[in-house]
Amino acid sequence: MSISASNEKPTDRILIVDDDEMNRAILANIFEPYYVIDEAEDGKAGLDMILSDKERYCAVLLDVMMPNMNGIEVLRELKKADLLNKIPVFLITAEANNDTLHEAYHLGVMDVILKPVTPFVVLRRIDSVVELFKARKVLGDRVIQQDIELLEKAQQIIELNHGLIEALSTAIEFRNGESGEHVRRIHDITQFIFENTELGDGMSSEEIQNIALASIMHDVGKIAIPDNILGKPGRLTPEEFEIMKTHTTQGGELLDKIPQLKDSGVYSYAYDIARHHHERWDGRGYPDKLKGDEISIWAQVVSIADVYDALSCKRCYKDAFPREKVVRMIKDGECGTFSPRLLEAFFSVEDTLAGFYSKKEETA
Repeated sequence: MSISASNEKPTDRILIVDDDEMNRAILANIFEPYYVIDEAEDGKAGLDMILSDKERYCAVLLDVMMPNMNGIEVLRELKKADLLNKIPVFLITAEANNDTLHEAYHLGVMDVILKPVTPFVVLRRIDSVVELFKARKVLGDRVIQQDIELLEKAQQIIELNHGLIEALSTAIEFRNGESGEHVRRIHDITQFIFENTELGDGMSSEEIQNIALASIMHDVGKIAIPDNILGKPGRLTPEEFEIMKTHTTQGGELLDKIPQLKDSGVYSYAYDIARHHHERWDGRGYPDKLKGDEISIWAQVVSIADVYDALSCKRCYKDAFPREKVVRMIKDGECGTFSPRLLEAFFSVEDTLAGFYSKKEETA
């Protein structure tokens, strides 16, 4: 079940195998909106549950250090039963030395995810693999060229997601002090605008999804900005601001070094958005002083989404502004000039976008 289908009743089932009740609860909380969750408190119990119904689970989340039977021993038994090519198994552990990693991947584990997990990251990674396995099962023995190309494309998307999300989560966790909620909202706002306004006319669903995925990398260049500037609570000096502005070019250079990205349909959007999401309609943005329609529509949309989110949320240098003030500041051009077409489309759906924040407050 894909993440976008979270309003539907979960039908797919995941098994969480961990001897720590708190760890099981954390993972269950992440996946419960999208999957039915079963739990096992040690490796032997988990293995018995898998072998009792080999078609029951769409994924297994497996700890390494457990009593009775550890995670590697479970993997060995699943390998003997020829199940690792049918059920994606993920090691989720804080104890992953090189020997453990080597044997796990040699046996056929799908991925190793280190604790503590980042909810947005682990959900995306596992959901993508589950979708791939489901697609492969549906295709079955119909191994024609078109089916092979579809599977290869799905694998490319998984590898791309890994590279993008890992790079992004590292940047967020260790540098900017913001949560993954910021990039999730930028993704959701960007996708919603293209899907629900005339700005997305003529775009395929795949193109919109690629743009939305690319949008999460808009600020990845901030990983190259010094801590004393990135986390400064007050106004930046002119010299500091010039350094901050380089996150756009640094982001483009970083994305250019991700091999999986350059071979995908996301690269051109991600590079353009990272470099140009601070350009402005009147040519007063940076780094390239683009103006008007020289700025791509996807960079424009991410730009207004980023401004809207920055104004609506607390940052190290400011408190969150009330919605009325956010709307007024954007309309009055206090945060830079946007195209009339973009503003019209944005404000046509702003009522719904504001709900993204009220829902967050309700669950906080």
